[in-house]
Amino acid sequence: MMRIQINLPLVVLAMFLLAGCDQGSPSQTLVLEGKTMGTVWRVSMAGVEAGRKIALRQAIQKQLDADDAELSTWKPDSTLSRFNQNQSREPQPVSANMADIVTEALRIGHKTSGAMNITVGPLVNLWGFGPDRQPARTPSEAQIAAAKALTGLQHLRVLQGVDGQWLQKDLPGLYVDLSTLGEGFATDHLARLLEQQGISNYLVSVGGAVLSRGNNASGQPWRVAIQKPTDRENAVQARVELHGHGISTAGSYRNYYELDGKRISHIIDPATGRPIEHRLVSATVIATTALEADGWDTGLMVLGSEKAKALALKEHLAVYLISKQGDQFVSWMSPQFAAFLIKQ
Repeated sequence: MMRIQINLPLVVLAMFLLAGCDQGSPSQTLVLEGKTMGTVWRVSMAGVEAGRKIALRQAIQKQLDADDAELSTWKPDSTLSRFNQNQSREPQPVSANMADIVTEALRIGHKTSGAMNITVGPLVNLWGFGPDRQPARTPSEAQIAAAKALTGLQHLRVLQGVDGQWLQKDLPGLYVDLSTLGEGFATDHLARLLEQQGISNYLVSVGGAVLSRGNNASGQPWRVAIQKPTDRENAVQARVELHGHGISTAGSYRNYYELDGKRISHIIDPATGRPIEHRLVSATVIATTALEADGWDTGLMVLGSEKAKALALKEHLAVYLISKQGDQFVSWMSPQFAAFLIKQ
């Protein structure tokens, strides 16, 4: 039995920034990069002086480190890890940021009939995509059933009050995993930081979640590319102009390993307790915020092509799906997504 872990940087999981995004001379576009949450962040700013580089980098990294310390399931002392470790059914105080993320996750989770499920952590860990090691053999039906019994959006509540906010679980072993939303939240959070710094023309990304505001150095809307869903090449499938929106892509083609002769995707279907196996390989969503886009893309990936198309049309979402049929990739887009597409 041979296992191969393919763990490329998550920024190429979904999309990469076009060279055209940073049009203009270097003096007109300041680009900063770094690492966070097990992936990379990138900020491109038009019309920002190079002399602000050090101070901005420090402010960005400090904020991202704080987000990671709050949301990480890999850090045992993070706010989220402490909530998961606490077996109490009593409400636990959390920050406004944490309450907002969970509220959005629950909203999208219900819209997707539980396909986007932040309580799927026990299953993610069982299949080796969390802090636990990859399994030496395929989990048994009993192991899957036991992990599923610890999941369920109905077991998690967000409580809001004039003096704060709390998370409450009625299942002691409930394990919340915000990794499907962390990149989107951090991207939006970076955008707010830049606005506070008086910067209004920027493109920011954390992992595969991207958000733009204003225009690039050439006065044109920021552009990003959706990657062709293969781990064998970095080829562009489509290009979009964001016009001040967020975009995120979920894909089954980068983060996987092989176990007992089968490819095991990191995207777990909460209904079956198993990694997805259908033909949908990439789902891209454009939304008002990166957090919203980051939530919808995972849910659509779990649902598969036909259910994802129906939900996108019902909810009027800007969605771009890529399915594999034989050796070919077949794409579909909603009418809302077509408004952002750059014609080839």
